[in-house]
Amino acid sequence: MKILISMVLACLLITGCSKNELDREKAMAILQDGHYPQVIDYNIFCNDPEYGSRAIDAGLEDAELVTVKRKVKLIDFGKEPIISFTEKARPYLLKTSAEDRKSWVQKVKLADEELVEVTGILLDASGKTATIEYTTSFKNVTPFAKLDKGDYTKIATHQATFAKYDDGWRWERKKK
Repeated sequence: MKILISMVLACLLITGCSKNELDREKAMAILQDGHYPQVIDYNIFCNDPEYGSRAIDAGLEDAELVTVKRKVKLIDFGKEPIISFTEKARPYLLKTSAEDRKSWVQKVKLADEELVEVTGILLDASGKTATIEYTTSFKNVTPFAKLDKGDYTKIATHQATFAKYDDGWRWERKKK
């Protein structure tokens, strides 16, 4: 009799644990799998005088991260960049495609966006899709973040849509 009860309890435990229910812990794991943390980047158009002005206004030249040519002869325009990066900026420079480099574009790191918590799960009536609300924060904010209008000091709230497949839940899309 004890063996029978043990087997029934084991079956119930296995069946209960194998249910494909979505909880906050599982949603957090799905969000972290390939989505977070993520690097927030920014394109600097090194041949654009407007970006040169922004870099100066952001204090990047005073911080010795960039040098900005203030006077460029029209005949020399487009032959070399207006903005160049110093050795001190190297840790913030990201891989940039060959096509972008030809156009004098450089990607820079602004910050790392990290997942803080899942704050809510709303299942639709069918139980096959869910809206996930979650928060993120920014870490390792770089001096280049001053070029962007984003506020990297506060926690951001996002929503994502998950869909239920036969093998489990998957992230479908991030809502703005």
